Amino acid sequence: MRLLLGIILGGALTIGGAYIYDSNHAGVASSDTTVTAARPMVNWDVVGVKWHDLSEGAKQQWDRVTANVQPDRATRAN
Repeated sequence: MRLLLGIILGGALTIGGAYIYDSNHAGVASSDTTVTAARPMVNWDVVGVKWHDLSEGAKQQWDRVTANVQPDRATRAN
């Protein structure tokens, strides 16, 4: 259980650290008053699209699995 918690916490800290770094280093001002775009560690737009696709796919699979459950059997259990 501790191992699983450590893996989850490590992943959350890694993603959180990358997000904080990227949000604090969005642009760096140079001496001639122009802003040069710093390259982010993570392209958060791509991450958002991938996360949306993953969650929609999981929802569709869950709906497909639960569609096979008989409604009368589910009400008898309660």
